[in-house]
Amino acid sequence: MSRMTILTEAELREIVTLDLDAVACVENAFRALATLPVAMPPILRLDIPEHRGEVDVKTAYVPGIDGFAIKISPGFFDNPKLGLPSVNGMMVLLSAKTGLVEALLLDNGYLTDVRTAAAGAVAAKHLSRPDASVAAIFGAGVQASLQLEALKLVRPITQARIWARDAAKAEVAAAALRERLGIDVRAVSDAANAIAGADIIVTTTPSTEPLIKAGFVSAGQHITAMGSDAEHKNEIAPAILRMADLYVADSAKQTRRLGELRHAIAAGVMAADGEVVELGQIIAGQKHGRCSASDITIADLTGTGVQDTAIATLARDRALAANAGTIFES
Repeated sequence: MSRMTILTEAELREIVTLDLDAVACVENAFRALATLPVAMPPILRLDIPEHRGEVDVKTAYVPGIDGFAIKISPGFFDNPKLGLPSVNGMMVLLSAKTGLVEALLLDNGYLTDVRTAAAGAVAAKHLSRPDASVAAIFGAGVQASLQLEALKLVRPITQARIWARDAAKAEVAAAALRERLGIDVRAVSDAANAIAGADIIVTTTPSTEPLIKAGFVSAGQHITAMGSDAEHKNEIAPAILRMADLYVADSAKQTRRLGELRHAIAAGVMAADGEVVELGQIIAGQKHGRCSASDITIADLTGTGVQDTAIATLARDRALAANAGTIFES
């Protein structure tokens, strides 16, 4: 007889929040990627262009973690017109010893949101200036809000600018964040103005054209690009990767294929076979991060299966401790 725990989104929201534990959990996943023989196959992606839909399937086995997650993550970007969220999905956690299903996490993308925001915090912690206080967030969706919340966990953020294609959405997001986080957050309609004077810039959009142009960026800034997780997506002008003092990937194999790096290679400004520093190597102390306050640093985060396995096992452990979820026996 096998036992499986089924957890709903509401239950997961109760037991897993965007906090320093979630940040540490994702940080450890990045470290494992650099230091352990992690098995992480390429992302499987299915495109459904007539409905602006894509489905990603991610997984990874991390030695030493007793479970591994398989995540199904659909993104259908016309859904808001139908009154539906653009992202949903679920994670299945299986035993790394027996392959039996241990938990079904019906999170509708919530755990992905948390681990993605936590990854942004990890990148900022290791690459931005310790005194970074001004953030510029591109996008006005769930991830944009969570990225700002995550930055506040690791940096003394006192001011933020929100830029989005839809100015009205940016205003609504800024007002909500002002109230929730208790800091100065305002919508800025011009991308260059949003970036000017910002210490940390985070992009969270599905854009296929660069939003950040080379002339926008100045010394000392850190950029985290979250949105470019498919071949056609591109948020940062390729020239910026060339001018940066340090470019860091979550997974070099992935960013060469579907990150900002892919576009820089295609534009001829970065070598296809050039050495790429990975975030896990910096966390593990194998490579150096920011060397001076004037460095321009970039983190190209495409989302990795190790993050999903890490957050799914955290959810299972929290569920056991809280006696949460429904047990299904077969």
